[in-house]
Amino acid sequence: MLQLSYHGPGPVVNRKSLLERREMEHTMKKRFMQLAAALLALSLAVPPAGAVTTNQNGDIMIRVGLASSNTHVAVGELEAAHLENNNSAGYGFGYRFGYYDGNLNFVELARTGSETIQVAVLKTQNLYYGSTGGKQTYSSSITSNILVGCYHIQIPGSFGSFEEAANQAARYSGGFVAWINNAYQVRVGAYPSKEAAEGANSFGGTVVGTSSYGMSVVKTGTSQILFQYDCGESGKLAIQPDVTGAGETRTWFADYKYRGGFQYFRRGGGNLTVVNVLPLEDYVNGVVCYEMGRNWPLEALKAQAVCARTYVLKNLNKHGSYGFDICTSTGCQVYHGMGSLRTDYGPSEVSMRAVAETAGMVAMYNGRLAETPYSSSFGGASEDAKNVWGTNTATEHPYLRGVVDPYEADAAGQNSLSSWTVSYTAAELTQRLQGYGLGVGTSVDHLVLTYSPQGNVIQTVVHWKNGQSNTVSASNIRSRFGVYAIRFTVNGAGTGEGQPPAPSGGDTVINGGPVPGSLTGKYVISGSGAVSQVGERPYAISGAGTVSALESGEWTGGGSSPQPGAGTVTVSGNSYTFNGSGYGHQLGLSQWGACAMANRGFRYDEIVTFYLPGTQITHH
Repeated sequence: MLQLSYHGPGPVVNRKSLLERREMEHTMKKRFMQLAAALLALSLAVPPAGAVTTNQNGDIMIRVGLASSNTHVAVGELEAAHLENNNSAGYGFGYRFGYYDGNLNFVELARTGSETIQVAVLKTQNLYYGSTGGKQTYSSSITSNILVGCYHIQIPGSFGSFEEAANQAARYSGGFVAWINNAYQVRVGAYPSKEAAEGANSFGGTVVGTSSYGMSVVKTGTSQILFQYDCGESGKLAIQPDVTGAGETRTWFADYKYRGGFQYFRRGGGNLTVVNVLPLEDYVNGVVCYEMGRNWPLEALKAQAVCARTYVLKNLNKHGSYGFDICTSTGCQVYHGMGSLRTDYGPSEVSMRAVAETAGMVAMYNGRLAETPYSSSFGGASEDAKNVWGTNTATEHPYLRGVVDPYEADAAGQNSLSSWTVSYTAAELTQRLQGYGLGVGTSVDHLVLTYSPQGNVIQTVVHWKNGQSNTVSASNIRSRFGVYAIRFTVNGAGTGEGQPPAPSGGDTVINGGPVPGSLTGKYVISGSGAVSQVGERPYAISGAGTVSALESGEWTGGGSSPQPGAGTVTVSGNSYTFNGSGYGHQLGLSQWGACAMANRGFRYDEIVTFYLPGTQITHH
């Protein structure tokens, strides 16, 4: 229930030239993106439940939940949902009302004039306009004498077009056009009760209401209904900003501005669900800059764009039971459209370039869309999905296997969670774990940590003083122990099992075997063809694609203490200190690693395929 402030239109004398310029720029971008989308739609192998929807312009369309009872959407269902045109920047004038057909083409039923800036969609109950929760909005609480009632007087007659109905409505004070069960009607007034409507019925009309799925669009701050929509349980009102033909719209909703249109419906006859409906590439623009630094290196942002695009296409209809494909939070991907009032927030020139230059590009494996998880950082190595999700990576997604990352350390100075410490007394750790229903009526005795070959903790067994124990899987370790990643030691204890043998003298060890001689003066060639001198912490990639650290007796610097190898460690004591690195679920692409790789000169496709080995970056 948020009300946006009025920013006002730009100078009228400049509006036409501004719109023409934006139309030309947007048309050129649109043609390229539509071609890429058409190729992509033909080539994607997506399960039927997540089928691609392509509209008449060739755009793959995405439905994003902006307000919903879904727990992954920050804004809950609303009694009233506000929109404001961003016309001061030339991004839209007025509104069109209608619905989306089965291919998400907008079908217009009615429209406002270009001067209409702010509108609100209301559920059809008695709602008052006033201050609620610090915002100016409509609610069922009596906050003023500005009331939008739920009873109306219907004027007799049938109408074949919006124009015909609008002309009839204009004859009455408070008259408006309604679309009821797929037919135009003309209605008058918005009364709080049937009796009040009957008392005002001096022109032979019929007093009517709506079903519990009805919605009214009003001019914000007034009781003036602009349009009413009620097509029962399956009915979904759509609003498409702009009536002037502007090439691009950016419309305010709940403190953010969005491209595309909006869809409204009342699940179960309750409050309003709000959905942003827009083309795929516009959606990706609203993800990349929030999931990664908006001004990070271009190739890193391109890698993020490929992962974000692949993710949404792989997860179409993920939240279908709520009426949309994808949510706005980290439960899916962070999405805030084109930003807020902050000039340093939202898509940047470089982030939009990254999306445009990768338009339609996705990560595929054996001809199907790949899973493309990503998180902030891994602290040195990602993990096999089988150890985090419990899936069989040999058959389900073999490209989600643990990858040793030699690049992420380059960005340690920028990444605040490249190393971290979380400490508890034994009593504090007991209290935390008991908050999850573990170890009732006892206290922690010791922990047994199981490490993967990549050095990540993939299981922790909590042993209690009463002899009982609880096993915490990798997917729950972060929440249960309050740590940022599963790459850590406890009280400094680690295991050396699974590590290569220590070198002797000045030898270099590659793939477990010594290679005589020093690395001084040696050079390497990267996958992109760049030639550089071997640094302090070089890595080698075998013919099978295995990445491993080169070890030399001569090295003295270049990093923190070694990470543990595979095996188990038992830890006990009066306190438990977790020393770790990285932030996230440890699967797929490291964003800080992608940044570091881009700074080293790697291309975006090399970055993605390094973290997702075996995938191909393609339109097909």
